[in-house]
Amino acid sequence: MTAAPAWQTSIAHMERLAELDNYRSQPAQMPAAAPGKVGRLQLRFERRQGRSVLAHLHRVSPLLVQQALYWDEAMPELPICMILSVGGGTLQGDRLSIEVDVAAETCAHVTTQGATRLHAMDANYALQAQNLALGPRAYLEYLPEVVIPFRDTRYASQTHVLMDESATLVLSEFVMPGRVHHAGGECFKYRQLSFGVRVFRPGGRAVFSEKMLIDPALQPLALESVMHGLQTFGTLLVLTPPDVAQRVRARARVVCGVDLAAGLISGLCDLPGQIGLLFRVAGLSSEQVRQQIRQCWQIAREEAVGRTLPTEFAWR
Repeated sequence: MTAAPAWQTSIAHMERLAELDNYRSQPAQMPAAAPGKVGRLQLRFERRQGRSVLAHLHRVSPLLVQQALYWDEAMPELPICMILSVGGGTLQGDRLSIEVDVAAETCAHVTTQGATRLHAMDANYALQAQNLALGPRAYLEYLPEVVIPFRDTRYASQTHVLMDESATLVLSEFVMPGRVHHAGGECFKYRQLSFGVRVFRPGGRAVFSEKMLIDPALQPLALESVMHGLQTFGTLLVLTPPDVAQRVRARARVVCGVDLAAGLISGLCDLPGQIGLLFRVAGLSSEQVRQQIRQCWQIAREEAVGRTLPTEFAWR
């Protein structure tokens, strides 16, 4: 078996995360990483005959992608892949791996069919390893739908990115507080969420790393000093060449700010080494956060590839 490149993350690596040490008991129903609980998805996009296409697809249930679609009227050349989970959500003991490779001069959009539901857990945890690779002048939008953690969820996700300096990646994470209207409310009733991102250049040099570890039992999120009474938060990373980042920054700062009356706080900052920008937003409702992320996403696409976003679907 060929060894994985040094820049990539893996489920085996994530199993050693120290924050998971309190949750290593085995589920009574089915052991962690048992058959049917180890999902894998590999997508490779290439440019063929002047068109970006999904050139390679490998899928292992419960993860599924059927085909690439071209329904973005504002960017009709963009292949769009929706990740489905045939299991109806993420369960304790699940081990999921996603790899997306976008070749030079190629564009792609990867999202999920709906919200990522992290089901209630009474043993073990769920893991998701994501590896994204972008060649010269590649453009990838990796924008999963919102994460909804149920009661007692324990979940860790790591995203490792290998990208050429001329490429652009728009990457989001969007998290709700839980099922706030279920069984008397599950606002911040999950056990632990861990989100990590690392970015590498060709050759394996690390240029950026961030980790967010949320444990409501140790640090209550309802405190004014933490979420200031807000409930939903999201992050948008725009990893792009410095000239594009400068243009995005100039426009995106207009949509940032503090509006406590509306229940919305957002901000923008430069990433080290001029590799791009980080936009973070917190709001009372998921729709507020979604719209803020969408505004910055639109600016990033317009400045990176000269295309805008299509009109939102009527049911949004």
